[in-house]
Amino acid sequence: MGLWSIPGGRLEPGETDAAGLRREVLEETGLHVEVGRLAGTVERPGPGGVTYVIRDYLATVTGGTPAAGDDAADVRWCAMDEVARLPLTEGLLDSLAGWGVLPR
Repeated sequence: MGLWSIPGGRLEPGETDAAGLRREVLEETGLHVEVGRLAGTVERPGPGGVTYVIRDYLATVTGGTPAAGDDAADVRWCAMDEVARLPLTEGLLDSLAGWGVLPR
């Protein structure tokens, strides 16, 4: 809470990464997307000793109107230089830069 991140969530049983990505982005941002290539993967510790494997993909907006879902306070577009000045979830900026999505 209080930090910026990128849309994401758990896959439903039997759901592909692409289908889950489209669903989560729509639920969290109100936007329809075309799924692109895998940007990168990270592992993060979760409660009870579980490890979350997070696969982040590039995507292109194809429609919709930006609107924050019920699990977000706001949604917005940011220029690349703005991202580094935002309070972000831990490791997000390093991951995006390491994958070549944002400049270092």
